[in-house]
Amino acid sequence: MTRTLFGTDGVRGRANTHPMTAEMALRLGAAAGRYFRQDGSPAHRVVIGKDTRLSGYMFENALTAGLTSTGMNVLLLGPIPTPAVGYLTTSLRADLGIMISASHNPHQDNGIKFFGPDGFKLSDEAEAEIEALVFAGTEPAQADNIGRARRIDDGRFRYVERAKASFPLGLRLTGLKVVIDCANGAAYRTAPDVLWELGAEVVPLGVTPNGLNINKECGSTHVETAAAAVVEQGADVGICLDGDADRVMIIDEAGNVADGDQIMALLADRWAASGRLRGGALVATVMSNLGLERFLGARGLRLERTAVGDRYVVERMRQGGFNLGGEQSGHIVMTDYATTGDGLMAGLQFLAAMAQSGQPASTLARSFETVPQLLKNVRYDAGATPLDSTAVRAAIAAAETRLNGNGRLLIRKSGTEPLIRVMAESVDPVLLEHVVESVVAAVEEAAA
Repeated sequence: MTRTLFGTDGVRGRANTHPMTAEMALRLGAAAGRYFRQDGSPAHRVVIGKDTRLSGYMFENALTAGLTSTGMNVLLLGPIPTPAVGYLTTSLRADLGIMISASHNPHQDNGIKFFGPDGFKLSDEAEAEIEALVFAGTEPAQADNIGRARRIDDGRFRYVERAKASFPLGLRLTGLKVVIDCANGAAYRTAPDVLWELGAEVVPLGVTPNGLNINKECGSTHVETAAAAVVEQGADVGICLDGDADRVMIIDEAGNVADGDQIMALLADRWAASGRLRGGALVATVMSNLGLERFLGARGLRLERTAVGDRYVVERMRQGGFNLGGEQSGHIVMTDYATTGDGLMAGLQFLAAMAQSGQPASTLARSFETVPQLLKNVRYDAGATPLDSTAVRAAIAAAETRLNGNGRLLIRKSGTEPLIRVMAESVDPVLLEHVVESVVAAVEEAAA
């Protein structure tokens, strides 16, 4: 079954513009409720979390109306990280979990992500079936079978304890000064609390959300703010989360940034040395740097690559029995602790490495030398298909020929925005610039 509403990470778009309207959220809620009540039994529940976007109120209410109309009981968590929704879906024995968030996007956007009863994101097949119900329409419950809704006030505290449980027992962060940038998003209260309770001296940033400032000049997509604070405050390390706290970037004591590839390299190396890395492999996407693959290979470990999207990383991890994976963008998935990317828990693993080794962040955050990588985005109008252009296909073929043996080229459509992403790697910087620019020029012309 094909999907038109769902992208690589749920349904996403600009608030009050199709598909992210209150009407569509109501229909999605009703369709999801009907999908998970197919057995006809009366006791069904769903948990709903959200980040701090202004539009979250609208979508929370619309989804609740749709779900209760089909007999689902709704548990409202309020602002809470995406990984907390995955965890609480299982902890509260819910049939379904929903996170209202557009992750790292600006406040004007929003999204709806679905989790199954096992706490993992729904499969493509399940999303396709829900989408079919959206367009086919759903039969509401009888009047005496309409669902109820209630607030769950302690969801945040349950997640705080879960996050702390991922940190080595008996270890403390005493003596470490940590800048934590919460992007004015979902973790604005949980992340500083966890770090403080573990003994760190905490310098919080991005903890004053107003509905309009999520990810604005802060968080994992704007690390300059935290980097400056680390240097100015004389901090040992900085942790930058995104709006829904499922991704992370690390800042060392000099203000340098370590992305997801460097974090995964550190964890894979340490976990393999201690016998914790299952399957002798790390799962990452086609976007991860070639330097990471070489680093792992030198240690007898494998890099298993997937399509872009943390859901595809998780699918491969579950298929192969692996327990560590993620994306260069900072999604770090540790299935020993969580069912999806968890920026705070990944940050805690980095802090544990600092506390246990006594090494500074600058040493731990630089496991390998990256192969030069260049990524450029080309925006196109909705409905356009620039990658189908003969000229674009010819430019891609020519670029691949030039890179043969000297690097690699990756062209893909974003699953969350109308962008074509053009990425190449090569040890030859001149060649790298030329091949990317040649493809970008062709895509821009086709998209005009």
